Amino acid sequence: MQLGTRSILTAVLAVAAAAFLPGPPGAAQPPPGSTHGAVDWPCVGGDWANSRYSALDAIDTGNVDELGAAWSFAFEGRASTRATPAAEDGVLYIGSGTRLYAIDGATGETIWSVRPDEDAPAALDTAGIGDILNAGRAIPSPPGVALGDGKVFLGLMDGRVAAIDQQTGEFVWTTQIGYDPPKKGQAVSGAPLYVDGRIYVGLANGDWAFRGKVVALDARDGRLLWEFYTIPGPGEPGHETWPQAGEWGHVWEQGGAGVWHVGNADPDLGLVYFVTGNAVPMFGGEARRGDNLYTAAILALDMDTGALRWHYQVVRHDLWDADIAIAPLLYEATVNGERRPALAALRADGFLFLLDRETGEPVHPVEERPVPQDPFNFTAATQPFPVDADSLVGDCSRWRDKVAPPFVLSCSAFTPPYLGRDNVVAPGAPIPLVRVTPIAYSPDTRYLYAQGTAHVGRARRISRDPWFRGSARSYTNLPASVGVFGAIDTRTNKLVWTHEFESRLLGGSGPLATAGGLVFRGAGDGTFQAYDARSGAALWRFQTGVPRARGPAMTYMAGGEQHVAVAMGPELWAFKLGGTVPDADAPPAAGRRAAVRETNEIMTSTLVQSAERGVGNRYAVDEHAFNPPRARVRAGTIVTFVNSGNITQTITAQDASWSTGPLLPAQSGYVRMERAGTFTYYSEEYPWAMGQIVVEP
Repeated sequence: MQLGTRSILTAVLAVAAAAFLPGPPGAAQPPPGSTHGAVDWPCVGGDWANSRYSALDAIDTGNVDELGAAWSFAFEGRASTRATPAAEDGVLYIGSGTRLYAIDGATGETIWSVRPDEDAPAALDTAGIGDILNAGRAIPSPPGVALGDGKVFLGLMDGRVAAIDQQTGEFVWTTQIGYDPPKKGQAVSGAPLYVDGRIYVGLANGDWAFRGKVVALDARDGRLLWEFYTIPGPGEPGHETWPQAGEWGHVWEQGGAGVWHVGNADPDLGLVYFVTGNAVPMFGGEARRGDNLYTAAILALDMDTGALRWHYQVVRHDLWDADIAIAPLLYEATVNGERRPALAALRADGFLFLLDRETGEPVHPVEERPVPQDPFNFTAATQPFPVDADSLVGDCSRWRDKVAPPFVLSCSAFTPPYLGRDNVVAPGAPIPLVRVTPIAYSPDTRYLYAQGTAHVGRARRISRDPWFRGSARSYTNLPASVGVFGAIDTRTNKLVWTHEFESRLLGGSGPLATAGGLVFRGAGDGTFQAYDARSGAALWRFQTGVPRARGPAMTYMAGGEQHVAVAMGPELWAFKLGGTVPDADAPPAAGRRAAVRETNEIMTSTLVQSAERGVGNRYAVDEHAFNPPRARVRAGTIVTFVNSGNITQTITAQDASWSTGPLLPAQSGYVRMERAGTFTYYSEEYPWAMGQIVVEP
């Protein structure tokens, strides 16, 4: 592997020249507690608070209709990204695929680019949550970079942190923060945070069965200053929340709590904050009895020593991957007329936890509520919930009249993944989807802006192996998921406004709030949009032609003008007042259903490989999943149904037009598809096992 080649495409003097641009006339002042001015965007969240708020206000609710595209830039190999650009002195820094770019923010021209891993394919996709697939490669981590001390700091997906000279693109240092020798799957998937000469960053991916950790590095040379493991070892506080002996006495060593996201910092309190991922094995609660600290938790660490000052666990004994899957933000709360430094963290089920960031005590009350129980999984008796608060994605009333038999609705997002109860469905199952896309906060409205997906799914396991994770993709009649984008008032923890979309239209961009009274986001239909931050009214949109937006937006000054930039998949777009680049054609709409396979043979069961890859290849048979779930044939074709499992099944059309009769294990049944149409069928013995045949003329 060759590390650190670069290409200079434009004179580096362009960077120096940009440093002498005047500041924005009449720019609003930074919000209270902000650590950076209005002109630049030096880290993925905009400031140490991760507020994703900018004090720039030249673009506002009164003139946003004059906003137009200034330029667009296509990444090498059409590689997609979900990074937020960092900006300083009018230059943008962003990674996509295998490259890191420095781009002139006024013109879109490349100043330099560097490719840390020459062996990685140029078009590598770093837009999705498939970070696991890219682990082990020395490529820029997906969320973005940090700027400071004349350097660009980036995480690499092989577990290293690197510093690059901001002017030249030359590597200054690299430091491996993971295990040595490296563990399979370890990666720096979150962006580094630069604060006063130090780098704070976390290690993922705990899903590969190792402990996450947070480290501090000297920004000058990459020297390790301290490290904190997110799963406590023997003798450390919190270790008692894991099995202590016997068959599972070692499971804490594979316990997870990966650190997926960028941290926050409050230098006045001397604290950095990180959130942790799920416990491992992910759905195997029987292997890890206890609360499993410090999984699914907020950690407040001493900036100088790494010592744990306080923690707050939002999910005990996580069985749902229901961790804090979004970086929190810092803001100033008012409680009983007094101002208190606060932290806001959004749980994956859409509930917002508001804590005093000095002590970890809730500034909005939290209560314990009973949750469904499963002795096999050692479920926690209760889980914490903010009192009288709204979930971003709504409550169970959304689904009560939409889930039809044979499925049974359990109205708790903490419905455990049962063995042998395959028809139980629950909100957020199997994994809640308020995750990955960041949140934003405006001190002007005191609203927090967020997005997520409301859905119901099957709360089940198909194997008694605690390390097995996953089930076959199957066809069901469950209601379609819904994308939600909205605002929560941090004073009341209530929704103020929401917009709902088909889930495919939600996109993975997340919000940007500005002092101009606007909230920007990229959508799944290729549009970049602006909303009134207070009312939620849609004010403006621009079609980029790129579906499935992933990159969160940011704003910066270049050439004396405010710009707004967003990575739309394989392209970076910048907008300004009076921009003249025209809208692109809308991309084709993406489908939601499973792909249809051309075949006249359907199996009653499916062999599934576990997604828990850090503990070897593991397999299980899903007896209640037809393979393929959707098939296509011509009219007149005889379709063969093969009982490939170990239970008797009778396959019957939903309209009762045909049936195979009972099929014992290893038996086959034959049905001639006489007429064209789309036909749903099911197992009479296990009616939640469904499939679909598309019959063409």
